[in-house]
Amino acid sequence: MQIDAIGVGLASAAAPFLPVYLTRLGASTFEVGLLTSMPALTGLILSIPLGQFLQRQKNIVPWFSLSRLLVIASYALTGLVSLFLLGHNAVIGILAVWALATIPQTLVSIGFSVVMNAVAGPEGRYELMTRRWSILGLTTTIVVILIGQMLVVIKFPLNYQIMFLFLSLGGLISYYYSSHIRLPDAEQVTSTAHSMKERLGEFFRLIRSEKPFLTFVLKRFIFLTGTTIATPLFPVYFVRTLNAPDSWIATINTAQTAILIVGYFFWTRTTRRRGSRLVLLATTFGISFYPILTGITTSYYIIPLYAGMAGIFQAGLNLVLFDELMKRVPVAYSATFVSASQSLQYFSAILAPFLGTYLADRFGFTPAFIISGAVALVGFMLFLLEKPSHSPDL
Repeated sequence: MQIDAIGVGLASAAAPFLPVYLTRLGASTFEVGLLTSMPALTGLILSIPLGQFLQRQKNIVPWFSLSRLLVIASYALTGLVSLFLLGHNAVIGILAVWALATIPQTLVSIGFSVVMNAVAGPEGRYELMTRRWSILGLTTTIVVILIGQMLVVIKFPLNYQIMFLFLSLGGLISYYYSSHIRLPDAEQVTSTAHSMKERLGEFFRLIRSEKPFLTFVLKRFIFLTGTTIATPLFPVYFVRTLNAPDSWIATINTAQTAILIVGYFFWTRTTRRRGSRLVLLATTFGISFYPILTGITTSYYIIPLYAGMAGIFQAGLNLVLFDELMKRVPVAYSATFVSASQSLQYFSAILAPFLGTYLADRFGFTPAFIISGAVALVGFMLFLLEKPSHSPDL
């Protein structure tokens, strides 16, 4: 899993530049928002059926590794499409590539949680994910720094095309090592349902029976809706309002990813000493202010500072949301419950980007960013008002 993280980290360096590339090609705010909303729409439709499919597999590792390879290969296709299509046709072509990639993306999002949880076990989630995400973050940070310099030296759009083609090689590294993960065969759960209606009824009864799971994912839905409102706005705001050059956009991304490495170890240690509830509250509160501070800033020079602060909180948030979710998921039904969780998260990812682009177009970027932070703070308040468990772990 750790070597696989290097391959994923290499490819992940391309992710923050994809919406920037579309913006520089002339994509509208709506089209940039589609990068976030398209995977969400596919996930909302297919997450539960694909979760049921994975639930029936004795070993989901082959499906997980192949799906990851297909997603990362989309970066190579992005570079190739923009070599042969010009103007706005390149934007449409790139969006078509990522529309097709949404199917394996959905499989990856479900399979990731199930595989990581199986590898780590109930007591090792923080340690495994800290190591994995630190390696991934370090790889991404180093590559982003180098890419930022390359984008300045080589003429647009060739610089972006070379970058996407090169970084897609990370998919081959990821596939080779992730496909060699060996896990015990999953416990097969028998079902008496025959028709689609019976299967759906069985699915919803199972989900409703786990009240702690439902409560957690609903609160997480509100919080993530708030943070995701701002997601498609950042690259457009940096390019069109702050007039940030590619080198500074790379610096912003570097600040946020580099500090994650420190953050993972800090929050893991904090969890051991103070419990995960404190981490959950501190990170949801802290990350809520990143869009607000960005929206009231008129110069790109200070954005790396805000991005670094957000990175600290994001590290803890990544760890605690994963751990708290898997605490509430029955092991025998991991794929089923993770797919249900992802469905709600996908609904948020559909709603929030369109809301964000609408607010930005209607009222301007600053009000949109402030609303994003305010909704996230509502999610924080819901976690704060939740009655703490008697367990020191919660």
